[in-house]
Amino acid sequence: MAALGYFQDDFLSSFVTKKSRRAPLINRGYYIRARAVDQCVRDFLLQTQDYNRRQVLSLGAGFDSLYFRLKSDGVLRNAVVCEVDFPEVVRRKAALITSSKELSELVEIPEPARRPPSGLVALHGDDYTLLGVDLSDLTLLDHGLNEAGLDPACPTLLLAEVVLTYMENTRSSAVIRWAADHFQSACFVIYEQIQPEDPFGKVMQKHFCQLNSRLHALTQFPDREAQRRRFLERGWEECFIVDMNEFYYGSINESERRRVDELEPFDEFEEWHLKCSHYFILRASKGSLARTESVYHSAGFAVYGTPEISGTVPAIVCSTDSPSTGLRRFGHCSALVTKEVVLSTGGFGEKCGHHQRLRDINILVRREQEWVTDCQRGSDAQWDGRLFHTMTWLPDPKCALVVGGRMSPMHPCSEILCLTWEDSPDKEACQVGTVATCPEDAPLPRWRHSATEVVFRGDSYIFIHGGRSVLNPALDDWHFLHPKELRWVKIPVEGQIPEGRHSHSACSWDGGALLAGGLGAKGLPLNSVLFLKPTESGFIWQIIETNPLIIPRYSHTAHVHDGRLLLVGGVWIQASSVPGVTVIDLSTGHSSEYEISTTSLEWPLMLHNHSSVLLPDEKSLLVLGGGGNCFSFGTHLNRQPVLLDLVEIL
Repeated sequence: MAALGYFQDDFLSSFVTKKSRRAPLINRGYYIRARAVDQCVRDFLLQTQDYNRRQVLSLGAGFDSLYFRLKSDGVLRNAVVCEVDFPEVVRRKAALITSSKELSELVEIPEPARRPPSGLVALHGDDYTLLGVDLSDLTLLDHGLNEAGLDPACPTLLLAEVVLTYMENTRSSAVIRWAADHFQSACFVIYEQIQPEDPFGKVMQKHFCQLNSRLHALTQFPDREAQRRRFLERGWEECFIVDMNEFYYGSINESERRRVDELEPFDEFEEWHLKCSHYFILRASKGSLARTESVYHSAGFAVYGTPEISGTVPAIVCSTDSPSTGLRRFGHCSALVTKEVVLSTGGFGEKCGHHQRLRDINILVRREQEWVTDCQRGSDAQWDGRLFHTMTWLPDPKCALVVGGRMSPMHPCSEILCLTWEDSPDKEACQVGTVATCPEDAPLPRWRHSATEVVFRGDSYIFIHGGRSVLNPALDDWHFLHPKELRWVKIPVEGQIPEGRHSHSACSWDGGALLAGGLGAKGLPLNSVLFLKPTESGFIWQIIETNPLIIPRYSHTAHVHDGRLLLVGGVWIQASSVPGVTVIDLSTGHSSEYEISTTSLEWPLMLHNHSSVLLPDEKSLLVLGGGGNCFSFGTHLNRQPVLLDLVEIL
């Protein structure tokens, strides 16, 4: 992460054996962690710059290079840093420091005869101490801090970066109480996990359990409010806490976020936002350091709170011919060809035990009460492996038009694929027909866009809107494709141009198109609902006002039924719950939120990057695929198709 320029740290290489390549999502995750902790430490040093002495006490510091960054930047005037970890850890760190000329000179280690390390102290410099103590032994910790020369009367910053949660709660809470009692004026900064019971949180918990590193704090302090109370009830006077989405968009300026965006190709927004919603930075304070301005600024980041729930939508596993239907994937598209046939294409998922871009065409055929899968139709040469494309089914002629998509964030797809449908004696069969290269006036190649059928002067057109391109993070243009002639046409559109977006939804309605949500150019979800309304001369943009306002979301699916718009799943970052089904009455704008009940499922249901088809006769919704790369916790793919029972809604 540091080597790529996310965060400047010239000293990390002294503490690792080699540099390892990581995915952009991993790099971003560690960037926001390093940035948040660094900002809290530097804010403390700035707030206490007029004191004759101030102290930084890093608990469970490991091989952190914090001291060396601060020392080289010249911000440790009248300040000392003491790092605490297990004795074997600090001994190894001390050996690395003393064997490095550059590090030793920064620490300014005294001559052994003057001040040799002894007892609990593994290394002692003029302003830097390594202390080998188990944090669960507070009596020994007291003794060690006295030996290191820390003064309880001096303003002190305590730092615990993903440390306390690995301790049993009684022991970690004792550390919090001890710190409040021990230091007269102090602030305590911790960075840890929250939200253990939603789908991402369950994947996160499973990962740490497999590592035999259980996150104890989550059982008793699962959310921000519980963490805040934890400190206030243990001697701390004030406590500020934000998750990392709020920190990123509220405390990091737009120019810095743009710089990060340009460091390497990135297209895992859902997992980035979910990771950030499951980690927090907390700053508790007491004494002269209390009642100081919070380091967190949330301007431009509205928090919606928990929405009022109008009802519950049950989710049940769809009955299929096998546990794995070839639909363990995300970034794909699905279309209802007939009442009994669903066509799915592309995406990233699992095949033969490996995760890869998929090159098959999956067909689900319903026979009686069971869906039967056949993903062998079509060869590798017939589907090019794209994902985040659109697929629009046209009943006349029987074909599906595939527009856009990408192979990678640097390689968008410019060709239009036409999937023709042929009837056969044993139900239906699908084969890929022609591959048509776009004419010279084709729009910019894109992915994460929307495509929906609209009608102008009696003819049908495919309306393409928004998306991403290699250079543009959120396109605001639109285009009309004549589906039979495969040519782009210009149709007049009036009204204010909507904000650029990608990963939004689009549905056909009354000859026009309904657009909802999406991710804007600044990286924040949108909550606008727009209607491309037909007119005699073309179309006009209209805004559909919702009441109450819907929570901004993206990476959802959408359907229209009987004058109501249904938004299914997705990702939102400004509310603590998980998106379910939002129902918007298109005549009144009234919106209602329905929670999805997954009690009958034996695995976490991640409703982003999925596809869905509405089965109106049964008043149900078939959800196919979904999931993603869950930070460093592994890839989660929904195991089977799921039926959402919409009887209460429809």
